[in-house]
Amino acid sequence: MSQAPELKLTPTPGQTIGPFYGYALPFPGGEALVDRSHPGAVRLHGTVYDGAGAPVPDSLLEIWQADERGAVASAPGSLLRDGYTFTGWGRAAVDNAGAFAFTTVNPGPTEAGKAAFIQLVVFARGLLNRLFTRVYLPEDEAALAADPLLASLPEERRRTLIARREADGSLRFDVRLQGEDETVFLAYPRGGE
Repeated sequence: MSQAPELKLTPTPGQTIGPFYGYALPFPGGEALVDRSHPGAVRLHGTVYDGAGAPVPDSLLEIWQADERGAVASAPGSLLRDGYTFTGWGRAAVDNAGAFAFTTVNPGPTEAGKAAFIQLVVFARGLLNRLFTRVYLPEDEAALAADPLLASLPEERRRTLIARREADGSLRFDVRLQGEDETVFLAYPRGGE
């Protein structure tokens, strides 16, 4: 019986474990939107988990947000921080236990009566496309109740978008990529597609 020649198959993108975002894209100070000594500095931290509840050690997160007054920054300088200009953007790689931390400020609402939030983007191995979500501040319950996005979700799913304020004033927000308590992720159609 003859055997078929051995074929060398190339893995498809869904079969590879890369890319490894934590090696190429982080930059010094990327997680510090403000210095820890800033009077309004707050720590946003958490852990990225996979569908089985295990930490994802090689993911990368970006945040985009308004400043304390609700103004969306348009100043250049995100990659070369000068220590004075708030650009509203940060990038951090998670550590070996899937944990991340940003030093930022509590964003203000961009419109009166609107809920304040931080836009969070997740890059991780096995994801062919980045994931978008929001981190809402927990304090303004009336604004949270009136938020159109939160109102469009079932009650049990809303809480996956609301950070917990810890005793030290920091914000805790865990990202769950799949499974029980999966974080709500958002889709942004391109050009109305």
